[in-house]
Amino acid sequence: MSADLKPAAQPVAAAAKGGRRKLTYPWILLILAVALLAVSGLRALTGTADLTSTGQFGAALSAAVPIGLAGLGGLWSERAGVVNIGLEGMMMLGSFAAGWIGWQHGPWAAAAAGIVGGALGGLVHAVATVTFGVDHIVSGVAINILALGATQYLATLWFGGEGSAAQAAGGNDKQSPPMPDMPTFTVPGLSDWLNSVEAHHWFFVSDLAGILGAAVTNVSWLTLGTVALFVATFYLLWRSSFGLRLRSCGEAPLSAESLGVNVYAYKYAAVLVSGALAGLGGAFLSIGVHFYQDGQTGGRGYIGLATMIFGNWRPGGVAMGAGLFGFMDAMQLRSGGPTVHALLLGLAALLAVLALLRLRAAKRVQAAVAAVVAVALVVWYAVADTVPLELVEASPYIATLLVLALFSQRLRPPKAGGRPYRRGQGA
Repeated sequence: MSADLKPAAQPVAAAAKGGRRKLTYPWILLILAVALLAVSGLRALTGTADLTSTGQFGAALSAAVPIGLAGLGGLWSERAGVVNIGLEGMMMLGSFAAGWIGWQHGPWAAAAAGIVGGALGGLVHAVATVTFGVDHIVSGVAINILALGATQYLATLWFGGEGSAAQAAGGNDKQSPPMPDMPTFTVPGLSDWLNSVEAHHWFFVSDLAGILGAAVTNVSWLTLGTVALFVATFYLLWRSSFGLRLRSCGEAPLSAESLGVNVYAYKYAAVLVSGALAGLGGAFLSIGVHFYQDGQTGGRGYIGLATMIFGNWRPGGVAMGAGLFGFMDAMQLRSGGPTVHALLLGLAALLAVLALLRLRAAKRVQAAVAAVVAVALVVWYAVADTVPLELVEASPYIATLLVLALFSQRLRPPKAGGRPYRRGQGA
């Protein structure tokens, strides 16, 4: 670390020193192993084979990618001090741009178009918040509304125009013409072997095979690119001088400015990257179903924002949150009521553990509430065979609320996030 950046890094370092002890990789692996054991036990107890199947986790991986990209985009923006609730609108712009270009030039061009479309939304947000000092929440809401209106109008104009080439190719007011498939990859031999192990339904071993099989069977190249973007984000923001300067803009912009950091430039760069990542997430949705469709994002931008908060503004946390919400989303689409019904027992067990922890911390009211809800879930599981369709469809959003409610007191956002900043105001 260069000497001139040490003062700007002090708020970042102080947060690390004063906060909770960071999880090491062995602890993370142990937590994942315990979670897998718990899910394996739940699968064996309830007989719900799809809970750990290759198909379930493959669908969960696909569902997690757009949510993770939106969350990663929010992380870039908020680490630079700009709150970005316009992620949903930027995803809309990305999915529309992908549908517009994709049917004419293929899925790879669609992905590039989605990045550009989202970045344009990010540019509007940056101009409004950084240059003109508009309230970040107001700007984000405005982008969501404008993106919705713009995409619906342009879809009517470009895809549903009477006698247009797009209409002749299968487009209409709500949908673009179809685009070709995005290539996928499968590891030959390994995929078939893991599928055969999964078919035996052995405790833990078959469950692990099902999860690993999803990572080597019919995986989109965009999914691999998303993994690379998470790794690159970690190294750029936490292992480079560029990342240190950018994060200092979200922690102490006046200190960063006093050390010669161009705070405006870093904020602009961060919000543009934020929009580009959200746009790529929207493009992933269009490419996955081969066309743009009105209402395609379905609130995933907001869930991505929740994953960023749940992940404590860290790439690893965002990835874990996206995986959780992707799993819930895929489960309600693939399996429906029976699998969600099986998860009632898992949720009851988690609440029972939470009740014990709260009781140990002398928080008796919270412990009692958690225990009562845990008992109610067990009774619900015992008296019912499935879960109503309405609750199944709402399960990803219910999971979002539960996770935020449980972890909100243990989070630390960037100190200067959302605060107005003007060059030279500290002089």
